[in-house]
Amino acid sequence: MQIIVVGCGKVGHTLAERLSGEGHNLVLVDLDAKLIQEVTDELDVMGVVGNGASINVLMEAGIDAADLLIAVTTSDELNLLCCLIGKKASKRCMTIARVRDPMYNKEIGFIKEQMGISMVINPELATAMEIARLLRFPSAIKIDTFAKGRAELLTIKLRSSFGLGGRSVEQVVSGLKSKVLICAVERGDKIFIPNGGFVLEDGDNISIMATPQEAASFFKKLGLGTRRVNNTLIVGGGTIAVYLARQLLEMGIDVHIVELNAERCRKLCETLPKATILHGDGSDQELLMDAGLATAESFVAITDMDEENLLLSLFAKQHSQAKLVVKVNRIAFDDVIESLDLGSVIYPKYLTADYIAQYVRAAQNSIGSNVETLYNILDGRAEALEFRVRTDSEVTAHTLSELDLKSNLLVGCIYRRGKVIFPRGQDRIQVGDSVMVVTTVKGFHDIRDILR
Repeated sequence: MQIIVVGCGKVGHTLAERLSGEGHNLVLVDLDAKLIQEVTDELDVMGVVGNGASINVLMEAGIDAADLLIAVTTSDELNLLCCLIGKKASKRCMTIARVRDPMYNKEIGFIKEQMGISMVINPELATAMEIARLLRFPSAIKIDTFAKGRAELLTIKLRSSFGLGGRSVEQVVSGLKSKVLICAVERGDKIFIPNGGFVLEDGDNISIMATPQEAASFFKKLGLGTRRVNNTLIVGGGTIAVYLARQLLEMGIDVHIVELNAERCRKLCETLPKATILHGDGSDQELLMDAGLATAESFVAITDMDEENLLLSLFAKQHSQAKLVVKVNRIAFDDVIESLDLGSVIYPKYLTADYIAQYVRAAQNSIGSNVETLYNILDGRAEALEFRVRTDSEVTAHTLSELDLKSNLLVGCIYRRGKVIFPRGQDRIQVGDSVMVVTTVKGFHDIRDILR
């Protein structure tokens, strides 16, 4: 596809890296000539220096031949204007706008309909939703949902207390009498798509696919908690905190927020009257203890500073048994972060890239079996995809055991007429199915891509 990305910040750079890696032709637009130069030197993309809301700049970027325009600048209004002008310049061009302000959140339907915008993405809301899912099921490092919530992909770290190290996947599943599928394993810098004979080791990060009920049963058998947290301590009172607090309060979770800026605290009190807002420095250890860290069931570090979030989480790990969630924008030290064992690490720019890549892949195959859901798992080194099968093909013509599937790939489950099926070799994919696939092979667009 011919894609124009307006905005060359963290999200724009991540998108350029992701989409160019999938074979799309990209043109980046930004006012900062230095940023454009850096990205075009690093990636196989074109660059245009200028204002993305200018029709002349968009014409230079090739809007007349573009299939998609993505606006991810720091300004919501500029993003909307870029998409509006882009749509006027080329009716065939689809448009995606990043819109972050909570004020616009209730107006998304109107914005899409009246401005002709194909998709509106809100990274802060997506991040808040991801954190809320984790606090519903705090024993998991990561949770992704498929088949309209009827199937889940959960990642946990194998601890020696589980007694699973040295046992094969088949022995673990049969021994625990659990209807779960262990579909991916991260060990050090390697990712495995395991078969039944694969032997697990303590310290592995394993991803399991199951229904919510079976996942809860599996966790209980490992001695892990399955109930949601009752309270949370959040450090950082930005937009993510507002979205997150609203969701948690609706779930009946007690929310405390620590924020340094006095004016921001006042606004938080007005916006979130049922939350407890504490004015102070989140790095003040005495303040955190006074705020109830020692008895907190979850601790969420979402300030604007990666380093502060990491240090706060280390402190919380030492002084509480809380479920830890830490937001990180940069990934320069991801190996170090992994070694710290800080629980769930959230990368907002990856969440945004996932949503947009999902849309792009679906748009490429609007007839056959397009991608309905797409997640990066295990630090982005594997993908979990949900395909909707709309037509017969070689994939539906044979049983799974007869299909010549690519290596490093697993058909995790099939959702058929309201029922989740964990398929065996004799099962067959049918038209109308939603099929969940886990693979280390990147860039799948159609269910037929699972074949060699």
